[in-house]
Amino acid sequence: MDMKADRPEGPQAALSPVCAPAAPDLGTLRAEIDRIDAAMHALLIERSQIIDRLVAVKRAQGTESGSAFRPAREASMMRQIVDRHRGILPLDTVEGIWRVIISTFTYVQAPYAVHADLASGEAAMRDASRFHFGFTVPFIGHMGAAGVVAAVARSRGDLGLVPAFASPSAGAWWTALEGAHAPKIIARLPFVERADHPAGLPVFCIAHPVTDGAVTEVETWSLHVSGWNAQAARTLAPLADVIAVPDRGLDGAALLASIPVGDAATLDTVLAALREGGASVRAAALVGSHASRYTHSPQG
Repeated sequence: MDMKADRPEGPQAALSPVCAPAAPDLGTLRAEIDRIDAAMHALLIERSQIIDRLVAVKRAQGTESGSAFRPAREASMMRQIVDRHRGILPLDTVEGIWRVIISTFTYVQAPYAVHADLASGEAAMRDASRFHFGFTVPFIGHMGAAGVVAAVARSRGDLGLVPAFASPSAGAWWTALEGAHAPKIIARLPFVERADHPAGLPVFCIAHPVTDGAVTEVETWSLHVSGWNAQAARTLAPLADVIAVPDRGLDGAALLASIPVGDAATLDTVLAALREGGASVRAAALVGSHASRYTHSPQG
């Protein structure tokens, strides 16, 4: 009997059956999810313990006062989170989770309330407040920006939200920020802008002057102008974001000008542009600062 007939020849002789790895069962995957959930919860508890120690250090150093809101740090954190995000979890969810974590731990350090101007649209303003500050932080509505500024001024460390655009009923609310000890603009929200943001209403955040953690990438100036006209507005547009409302007479205007620091524009160039456009400035006062606008574009 010829035994060669029983042995495979050629390339097939080197092949052997390969068994695919068994797919994990649902129970194993769910156990992994439970492990990750427990780890995240443990990290939140650990974070709270660090915050407790931080509060104790501040109290011992005598630096525990007012709001614990630190706009420079928060703007930087949100930019980093958005830029490094990947995977199937929606960016809105990731940003919202971190906003709640940050704002709630800030509240734990020093309780505060958020006062918001509802005159330009209650639903959008509530969405903005809840997205950026969560549900633990008390929300107090006001029908007008002036009421928001007054409430923040009376408080120890509350925040105020007012629209970062011209509102017919708001008037020149920022003039109440001109005093040395008056509240100031400390942030512009959202920290990260995108076309489909679920809480995309642009708002200024107002608080007592921040001495630790302020961000000064953009300065906000209150300007009282005579001879305000269309040419002056066009000349100013490339240099600063401007809100303008009538002020003291037919040709008077109160402006809130947001001027990027370090760019070609400065207060002096803005004033020169106004003069070139036929207007003159009666008074100017710095009423705050905030991070530069940061836009996120989806990849792919």
